[in-house]
Amino acid sequence: MITRLRLIARLWLIPAALAAAVLGSGPAPARGACSAPLFAYRHGAVFFSERGRVERVRVELADTDDRMEIGLMCRTALAPDAGMLFLFSASTSTPFWMKNTLIPLSIAFIDSNWRIVKIMEMPTAPDPALGPFATYGPEKPYRYALEVNAGYFTRHALDDGAEVRFEPQEGGRSHPPLSLQ
Repeated sequence: MITRLRLIARLWLIPAALAAAVLGSGPAPARGACSAPLFAYRHGAVFFSERGRVERVRVELADTDDRMEIGLMCRTALAPDAGMLFLFSASTSTPFWMKNTLIPLSIAFIDSNWRIVKIMEMPTAPDPALGPFATYGPEKPYRYALEVNAGYFTRHALDDGAEVRFEPQEGGRSHPPLSLQ
C-alpha cells in the first residue's frame, strides 16, 4: 500500500514539475505589477475627414502634465473607436514611449493647424515595465497627439492628408482652433 501511494505521488510530481518549468521559464508578465493613478478625464471626439468619408474617435483628454505622463499606461484594452488625445499648450518635439503600455497603439501627431504631421505604429515593449523602450516622434513639431489601437489609421484608410476636427464633450466650440481654457 505504501509503495502504491509513493508511485501515485511521484506520478503527480512529474506533471507538476513540468508545468512549473514551463510557466516559470519566461519573464513574469508586467500586467500584474502595472499600476497607474486613476483620473477623471474630460472627454470629446476627434473626427477625420478624407476622400468623402468621416471617421469618429471618442477620446479622453490628456490635458495636464500628470495625465500626459500616465496616458494609456496599464490599460489592457481600448475600445475600437476610442483613444486618448494629448493637448500640449505649445508646439513640441517631445517623443512618446511605451513604458507600462500593455496594448500596441497607433499615434497621429497633429500640428497647431489640425493637420496630421505623421502617423506611427507603436508596438508594446518587450518588457513594458523595464524596457527597452523605443521612442516615437515626427521630424516636425506637433501640438496634439492622438493614440488609438494599433492599425486604426490603416484600417480606416486615413493618412497625412486627412482633415482633423476636435469637439469637446463638455461644451465649448469645435476646433480648430483649440483653446485649452
